Amino acid sequence: MPPVIKVTDLRKNYGELRAVDGVDFEISRGECFGLLGPNGAGKTTTVKMLTCALPLSGGDITVEGLSVTKDPRGIKYLLGVCPQEINLDPDFSVLKNLIVYSRYFDISYAEAKKRAEELIARFHLRDKLDRPIEDLSGGLKKRLLLARALINRPRVLILDEPTTGLDPQSRRQIWEEVRGMKSNGLTTLLTTHYIEEAELLCDRLVIMDAGRIVEQGTPKQLIEKHLGGKGNLEDVFLKLTGKHL
Repeated sequence: MPPVIKVTDLRKNYGELRAVDGVDFEISRGECFGLLGPNGAGKTTTVKMLTCALPLSGGDITVEGLSVTKDPRGIKYLLGVCPQEINLDPDFSVLKNLIVYSRYFDISYAEAKKRAEELIARFHLRDKLDRPIEDLSGGLKKRLLLARALINRPRVLILDEPTTGLDPQSRRQIWEEVRGMKSNGLTTLLTTHYIEEAELLCDRLVIMDAGRIVEQGTPKQLIEKHLGGKGNLEDVFLKLTGKHL
């Protein structure tokens, strides 16, 4: 079966700085695949190229066989994107944020309202239905971002550091939602700098540093390969990069 996402010799330059330097990986259908690395490793830049938000300096990315350089519009319809930054519209209520966003996917108002109400119930936001965004806590905003990413019923969910800045309880709530979607077979790409998050959620992952992939495999495979099965993923990361996360 061909991969859902295929990244080949991906590069991104900013002048003389190479933010992404020859990255290759594939993601299978129904897999939760992780990009693990410190800030500045190239994770978010990779995601922005995959979501057609940044042009490529070299290489290629395909999603369901479509190339980001040739069919960005087609790819955007396949993706649900939960960005690192909180970019909800502060002028709209919780409900209206979802409905207005759905219009980018040519979803009718009636269908958008139905989907929005279902997602609001699913993410326990019903009592915030008509509240302005500024009234929401950080954890609730992240839940709304995740709900928004699902409004178009995507084939691939992109989660760019979805729990950064959250308290432990809110982080675990997001993890439970992601695990539920994973159990339902949704293909997911997760970027994170949390070791525990990567170990808990990812079927496979790559370790990135300075724009390059240092290693890839399942968490168990990486621990076995580099530590003889004794230790944890954080120890593997330290051994490969010389850095703590």
